[in-house]
Amino acid sequence: MANAIFQVPKPINEPVLNYAPGSPEKAEVKAMLKKMKSEKWDIPMYIGGKEIRTDKTAEIRPPHELNHVLGYYYVGGEEHVHKAVDAALAAKKDWENMPWEERAAIFLKAADLLAGPYRAKMNAAVMLGQSKNIFQAEIDGVAELADFFRFNVYYMTQIYKEQPFSPRATWNRVEYRPLEGFIFALTPFNFTSIAGNLPGAPALMGNTVVWKPARTQIYSAKVIMEIFKEAGLPDGVINMINVAGSTAGKVIFEHKDFAGLHFTGSMETFQYLWKKIGQNVSKYRTFPRIVGETGGKDFVMVHNSADAKQVATALTRGAFEFQGQKCSAASRAYIPKSMWDDVYKFMKEDIESFGKGTVEDFRNFFNAVIDESAFDNIAWYIDEAKKDNEAEILIGGTYDKSKGYFIDPTVIKVSDPHYRTMEEEIFGPVLTVYVYDDNKYEETLRLLDNTSPYGLTGAIFATDRDAVQMAVNELRHAAGNFYINDKPTGAVVGQQPFGGARASGTNDKAGSALNLNRWISPRTIKETFVSPVDYRYPFLGEE
Repeated sequence: MANAIFQVPKPINEPVLNYAPGSPEKAEVKAMLKKMKSEKWDIPMYIGGKEIRTDKTAEIRPPHELNHVLGYYYVGGEEHVHKAVDAALAAKKDWENMPWEERAAIFLKAADLLAGPYRAKMNAAVMLGQSKNIFQAEIDGVAELADFFRFNVYYMTQIYKEQPFSPRATWNRVEYRPLEGFIFALTPFNFTSIAGNLPGAPALMGNTVVWKPARTQIYSAKVIMEIFKEAGLPDGVINMINVAGSTAGKVIFEHKDFAGLHFTGSMETFQYLWKKIGQNVSKYRTFPRIVGETGGKDFVMVHNSADAKQVATALTRGAFEFQGQKCSAASRAYIPKSMWDDVYKFMKEDIESFGKGTVEDFRNFFNAVIDESAFDNIAWYIDEAKKDNEAEILIGGTYDKSKGYFIDPTVIKVSDPHYRTMEEEIFGPVLTVYVYDDNKYEETLRLLDNTSPYGLTGAIFATDRDAVQMAVNELRHAAGNFYINDKPTGAVVGQQPFGGARASGTNDKAGSALNLNRWISPRTIKETFVSPVDYRYPFLGEE
């Protein structure tokens, strides 16, 4: 047993490679894309370290190339959820008793494997499976996930260092135990980094996990499991199941050892799960931790002192990178009348220059939305706007799913600031703009604050410092991640811990110690070196 007090490497953000023409990283990813398209992956479930296959499979096709099959995943049932829970509970004792530095080493190795030998494979998997261009894949599947692993290790040690004061003859200590039971991680399609972090963060703190990735992210989820295995993660610590959400919930939320939910997804799903957990709370050994991030209706507020070109760039990037399928994507903008013509002109020029199509052509900025359900939902909002007198489609408004789920970048201008596309999350490449009178800046701030139920991200563009300060104050609760003269997307681990409140979730800030604190249950230990031998206190003496 080691007797040193170890220091982990101080984390730095993983550099984002640029994949410029002629670069070695571009050639490597191009070759990997070609290789993976020539294969058909067979993706099992991973339960207790074993690969589990069933008699039911589902195809995986690139959202941008529906006539191509990337592979198959095996679909499980209730029995596999039971087995995953049993495997997590069986692995728990050894895992939580493993010295913290050994757990740290596994995740640090996973980060280096991801950023090194698995980099091209992860990028290609995210590009093909989720229709992300190379830059979006690089910042998500590689850089951010590696950052989560490294920074979480560092934050874990900071938590463990926090110890109480001890007076003479006493030693007070705090032990940071994992939760009692297993964690359920339910992850979305849009960020592979979230898919790795939601099971990974609780596991790092000594918990064992049942993980259900989104069916549209299973292709890159397989790579995550390969990295965990090569990094030395013991069998049963993270168990990946491919089942319907209702199937998983039927087993997990009835189990007495359910100890926590780590969730990213829709507000409606999170509300349903919270209610279900509440209904069953008397069944559980402990009160479960509920951590969730549920989306947003993210804003860009513009003051007339802002630079029109900067605003337009923030909107085209913030609204249309990864086809607007980010919970932080700019989806509503408030622009002063005096600036609107210039902002619109610059946005139109940008959008018309977008390359659109397959991810394999690196000149394409814009690709496909994730699946037919998303396509149909986004198209419905566009069609409704075409029929409404209160809305005018200025750019885009067209779509086609004959070869892939392609929806053109769409900008809608509305006369009613409470029009549905200003309030409801669409999760696609649709930006709605409300043009306000310049002399109603303060009034428009209050309007913005009370328009949507969400509170995830938002931005203010202004050079007038009084205008900036007014926005910071008036919009205090409108966004958990607030940006000044920058787009409302692109939070970096270690720099801008991510999360929002209101209908956007519990604001437990992924990428910070705040999140890791949710996966521990501290135990205070007091040791007295010389114990009393008489119950009598001095006040009991005679007068």
